[in-house]
Amino acid sequence: MADESANPPGQILVGKGDRFEHLILALGNRHGLVAGATGTGKTVTLQLLAEGFSRAGAAVFAADVKGDLAGVAMPGDSKPHFVARAREIGAPYKPDSFPVAFWDLFGEQGHPIRATLSDVGPLLLARLLELNDIQEGVLNIAFKVADESGLLLIDLKDLRAMLRHVSENASDLTARYGNIAASSVGAILRQLLVLENQGAANFFGEPALDIHDFLRTDANGRGIINILSADKLMRSPRLYATFLLWMLSELFEKLPEVGDLDKPKLVFFFDEAHLLFERAPASLLAAIEQVVRLIRSKGVGVYFVTQNPVDIPDSVLGQLGNRVQHALRAFTPRDQKAVRAAAETFRANPSFNTAAVITQLGVGEALVSMLDEKGSPEIVARALIAPPSARVGPITLEERRSLIQSSSLLGKYDTPVDRISAFERLENPSAAQADQPGGQPGDAAATPTGGLLDRLGGAIGGFFGKTSGTSVGKRQRMSPGEMAVRSAVQSAARSAGTQIARAIMRGILGGRSK
Repeated sequence: MADESANPPGQILVGKGDRFEHLILALGNRHGLVAGATGTGKTVTLQLLAEGFSRAGAAVFAADVKGDLAGVAMPGDSKPHFVARAREIGAPYKPDSFPVAFWDLFGEQGHPIRATLSDVGPLLLARLLELNDIQEGVLNIAFKVADESGLLLIDLKDLRAMLRHVSENASDLTARYGNIAASSVGAILRQLLVLENQGAANFFGEPALDIHDFLRTDANGRGIINILSADKLMRSPRLYATFLLWMLSELFEKLPEVGDLDKPKLVFFFDEAHLLFERAPASLLAAIEQVVRLIRSKGVGVYFVTQNPVDIPDSVLGQLGNRVQHALRAFTPRDQKAVRAAAETFRANPSFNTAAVITQLGVGEALVSMLDEKGSPEIVARALIAPPSARVGPITLEERRSLIQSSSLLGKYDTPVDRISAFERLENPSAAQADQPGGQPGDAAATPTGGLLDRLGGAIGGFFGKTSGTSVGKRQRMSPGEMAVRSAVQSAARSAGTQIARAIMRGILGGRSK
């Protein structure tokens, strides 16, 4: 018989040990962690939490790395072991389905997702291209020159044209920005080709994603579960991690401050989270830490899904309050050390040895520690994880096609748009001018480059920050007086920018900037 205390209002049932374990919705924006070895039940736990948030009216975003999360769109099929698990823990089991929107960077298994190069910015792009410091500097120069010239960087052909332009004008630009070596430009162009061969050309372009399309609810008030089809994307793990990090920074940039709500506006599940931190420079790690720390005030909860908590830097791990730890294996000394480290991240339970229990957990069993009403981590408990209500496993191609065709977003992102941008303006200026309304080149204002991560990265590691876009109208020769005024304004702006950068750096480094 189901226990009425299994589903109290304002909480999500996670599982049961000595008592029911719940995640408090009002603390869902305090972030979380789902960890465990392959095959121990992480994906089922992810689905259970996604269902709970959706049921409460919070939107969800999750990457479907193996293709078996899509089943959340279909009613559960009452598998005997799920029914038995529900009966064992005293929770009701009722098959259910949830509203889903499918997304795919390649546009094959869901709505296409695109972003402009200006939106992504040089910091993330440099990491995606695996550039060294010198090559990254040249890339920053290309973005800076494009921004000052009002040249839109939308897709990869725009960046190629911009790099060629920078290389051809290196003698003029070097005095202002530093050395621009032809070899560095060539190396970046070669890396762009590799990136294009991996399918990234599908991501860079327009129409760009409206991040608010991830925050929708259905007619019944349930949050839409946005599922990114990532089985193909995972063949390019750097692109996968960069895309999700860009999304996280976009959410921070675009969403208003809301403080603490009775439930999150959006819960973001970052599967294969270790890919985000592998070989990331210190400036990027610091920027990630800042985003995770601050984004909860936007009503966004971030849940990292990975094999071991040690995959997450301590500065980020310390911000993850709601935790579910599935089994870990300890076959080697390195594994044993990882198990001990994982155990130390929990508030100890005097009734058992946490490190020993981690290696003894069965499939669908986990150590659970959620935040209590005061926001403090609870003592870790050993619990059986509750079964999801929707189907666990993949859906058929016909089912997916039917769901995509019935989506309210059908047609919004399907057709790519290629407007006048840097490539057209640099390759054929007269044609670009003729194509513009009224014959003026670039009537649309240039999109400022980069975003939150570039500004934070610039403050920490000396990258160029986001600069103001300049509308490109008809350029006229300035008088000496106008040039003097412009010089004075630029000097003042540089001084103010230095003060702002120092203020940001003091905030990030705890007041150590002088």
